[in-house]
Amino acid sequence: MSLYRIFSFTKRHLYLYKRSLPRLMEIFYWPFLDLLVWGFVTVYLARYKEALPGFVSFLIGALILWDILFRSQQGIAVSFLEDVWSKNLLNLFTTPLSPFEYLISLMLVSMVKLFLASTVLVTLAWLLYSFNVFVIGISLIPLVANLVIMGWSIGIVTIAIILRFGQEAEVLAWGVAFLFQPVSAVFYPVSVLPPFLQVIARYLPSSHIFEGMRWVIDGGGFPLHEILWAGGLNCAYVLAAFLFFSWNFNVVKRKGLLAKVGE
Repeated sequence: MSLYRIFSFTKRHLYLYKRSLPRLMEIFYWPFLDLLVWGFVTVYLARYKEALPGFVSFLIGALILWDILFRSQQGIAVSFLEDVWSKNLLNLFTTPLSPFEYLISLMLVSMVKLFLASTVLVTLAWLLYSFNVFVIGISLIPLVANLVIMGWSIGIVTIAIILRFGQEAEVLAWGVAFLFQPVSAVFYPVSVLPPFLQVIARYLPSSHIFEGMRWVIDGGGFPLHEILWAGGLNCAYVLAAFLFFSWNFNVVKRKGLLAKVGE
């Protein structure tokens, strides 16, 4: 056994982190995220104490809806990575398949995966916790639709970044959606956030969706205001995501980097 070889290989991996923001994020990301999310949950519980009607329903409903957003993003990003890992990406774009058609196909794959995963999640929530997500009623349709569209927007931006920066950015496919979790007010209302984060939350479709979910579960009726806000923001963001992908795809083609994606 050679300590020189061991330390040399260790040093080789550490050098990868020296100028790689995605790899550095991997180190600090999860502790920071846990501190933010569960810290705000604690503040929420401490502030309202026993005046929290249906908190279990809020929590389980939030978990199910958050999983929808996360899986819609990951469904696109991971399906793209499967093409990268199989060295099939360049082959795809030598066919008449356009980048727009490719993205639409990834969205369809995402929908199938999302349907299967959500069916299992909803069934388990009903069997284990007697929580019926359909208690949200007709509001569930626009709430879920907006979460899926936001997840797609994040997924499209993610694969555009991976196209541009290559293998070192692949880690974003697994965790970029969680960047939005602390300010999405998933497990607590927006009012719990510090004022500057409340401003950011207003411009995230997800925060309006989770506020709308709590409004419905608490018996407030159809959350029209929150759904309109989420829908308007999603229209702007999904258009921006497509434009961002198109711009990056053209840059990658012009620089001849398409064949090197994943290397």
